[in-house]
This record gives sequence, C-alpha cells and structure tokens, in this order.
Amino acid sequence: MNIRVGFGYDVHQLALGRDFWLGGKLISTEVGAVGHSDADVLIHAICDALLGAANLRDIGFHFPDTSASFKGIDSKILLADVVKLLEERNYKVGNVDTTVCLEAPKVNPHIEDMKAILAPLMKVETDAVSIKATTSEKMGFVGRKEGVVAYATALIYK
Repeated sequence: MNIRVGFGYDVHQLALGRDFWLGGKLISTEVGAVGHSDADVLIHAICDALLGAANLRDIGFHFPDTSASFKGIDSKILLADVVKLLEERNYKVGNVDTTVCLEAPKVNPHIEDMKAILAPLMKVETDAVSIKATTSEKMGFVGRKEGVVAYATALIYK
C-alpha cells in the first residue's frame, strides 16, 4: 500500500460585511473572509494538504486567483475537484486533521455540521475528519481579529 501525508496552510483577511464560509458552512457573523473565491480558509488548507500529499502542487496552481472562472466560487467545488484529481491517480483520502485559529466567532458549535459537509466531498466517514479550533490568545493579526488561519494534515493512500 502506498501511503502519503500532506500539510496545508491558508490565511485570509477578515472584513466587515463579508460572508464567512468555514468548512463549507455559512456562519452568521459581522465579519467574513476576503478572497477571490468564497475564501473558505478551512477547505483551502484541506485542498493544499491533499494536493501536497499527492505531489500535485497547491490550490493556487490548480485554481488561480487570476482566473475569472474561480471568482466567488464555492470552495466545496474546489475540494470535490481535488478529490477527483486524487482519484485519477488512484488515491483515496484516509483522513484529515485540521485546526482553525480564530478569535471570533466561536468555531466549536459548528464543527459537527462542517464534518457532515466535508466528509462526503472527500468520500470518507465523518470520523475521518478532525476539526479543532483555537485562538491566538489575542496576539498577532488573528488576535486583533484581522484574519483567520487554518492548518490541515491529510493522509491519502493507494
């Protein structure tokens, strides 16, 4: 069996009056992430982890922010496309482990919903999707509520 591990990282600025998509779920809040797509930092980190595990470069290579076709795109579509790229190379997702770093809003109340959204896109059970949340203890740009960060580790296998 061929087993590979990949790591993903993404960051987005936060701004008033924007939608806040996280893990494929629209979360009600005053601020949202800024980006070319829907700026779902968690899905973007997962995509990078999966692509990295398969040695397929990164999300920006496959879905460039210079392309009008990806303007405002639902990141769930990007994740589904990444899984297709893996399947074309006979890989399957084993599991993902993620961490979101954000001062507000609280992520924990949304974790089970996000897992239920993400698992089918990756063709895994919900217990193969780990989502953890933390703050930066009011330090740095995350602590000042200027941005959101997500980290992801993924295991894929043939």
